[in-house]
Amino acid sequence: MSTIRCDIVSAEQEIFHGVVEMVIATGEMGELGIAPRHAPLITRLKPGQVKLILPGGEEQYFYVSGGILEVQPQVVSILTDTALRAEDLDEAAARKAKEEAERVLAGRGETMDVAEAQARLAEAMAQLQALERLRKTLKH
Repeated sequence: MSTIRCDIVSAEQEIFHGVVEMVIATGEMGELGIAPRHAPLITRLKPGQVKLILPGGEEQYFYVSGGILEVQPQVVSILTDTALRAEDLDEAAARKAKEEAERVLAGRGETMDVAEAQARLAEAMAQLQALERLRKTLKH
């Protein structure tokens, strides 16, 4: 199978740079599968998992906090504020952030405003979903 270069870059660092057979991510309108020779595209990404299929069939998983996915003829670029390898996600911290945001939204929380609480809740839920997908994949 042919390959395309993929770069995943966060505000802090480049987290992945290499060739892949396919990139799977969640855009605003749903799941995207990007393979070599895909039409040029720019879309916003929802917080969640990015799956890379490497030459030979190995799969790598990443969590992104949203961002932009751009497809050019020779490269797929993912630009995001936060990107982590799925195995580096902290489940306990994500659950704590989810619970705190839910408390704020229920009116029993700290001084966080509703918009910030909703954003934190969405991010924590996306992290937990990425962890759950990783667990299911590792079981197979």
